[in-house]
Amino acid sequence: MIIKNKKSESVKVRDSAGYTLFKWCNTIIMILVCIVTLYPFLYLVAQSFSSEQAIMMGKVKILPVDFNVQTYVSVLKKGEFMHSYGNTLYYSVLGTVFSVFFGCCLAYPLSKKHLKANKFFFPFIIFTMYFGGGLIPNYILMRRLHLINTVAGFIMPSLISTYYIILMRSFFAGTPKELEEAGEIDGLTPIGLLFRIVLPLSMPIIATMILFNAVGYWNNWYNSFLYLDKKEMWPVAYYLRTIITGASTSADPGEASAEKMQIAANIKSCSMVLMAFPIICVYPFVQKYYVQGMMLGGVKE
Repeated sequence: MIIKNKKSESVKVRDSAGYTLFKWCNTIIMILVCIVTLYPFLYLVAQSFSSEQAIMMGKVKILPVDFNVQTYVSVLKKGEFMHSYGNTLYYSVLGTVFSVFFGCCLAYPLSKKHLKANKFFFPFIIFTMYFGGGLIPNYILMRRLHLINTVAGFIMPSLISTYYIILMRSFFAGTPKELEEAGEIDGLTPIGLLFRIVLPLSMPIIATMILFNAVGYWNNWYNSFLYLDKKEMWPVAYYLRTIITGASTSADPGEASAEKMQIAANIKSCSMVLMAFPIICVYPFVQKYYVQGMMLGGVKE
């Protein structure tokens, strides 16, 4: 018996003219978007490595002019900047840990449709997305709770985000029920199910929440503007704001005085680059989790 081996031949299908035109247009648009997005940051980096004279004369575009690193050395040696940098790192780590922890503890029970109380509590959670208590009542509440000039006063106003809760709730709702039922048979409590089954399966959304909260706390200056009067407690974002407004040496952040503090343009750029550098370094490692978490958490229900 003779067996003939038929080799499968791959047939290459040509793209239609319309689809080819779409790909070229899409590529050109994406290149333009990348240029528009990257140019401000590249300009900022070029300024940080350029001399003040070149910046004031408008010679700096994308590449540094009169290259120097002395600005970075002087900024890093500046005690106030490094102290505020350490404050930001501490606030970001602590705030992110608590935000993700309490967010998971709230989103997990909300994802269970058999809990009848969810129909009562969930509308109140959604309500907070559209209405707030107001700036003055919040400030009075924080002062009466003795949270002014405390770490908790900086972290707590941003501790829970309704949008993040909805994302996590949608993701948790897609967890296979069979796994949780198997865990219950093995004697796991609801808390055990959350931490030993659900969370290990939810790393994409957890990584997304870590990134969101870390960036939020890292860039947060408004809470420190409202609730932190002591300069030694300022985060780097608020310290940088005072540099830009020329008031970092003033006892009162609201008293902007250019005569008290003249900051060179390259020092401002250097401070901004140093502030953004950690986030830029961390993002590539969590990018895939970020995309998965946004896609899955946004569509599952």
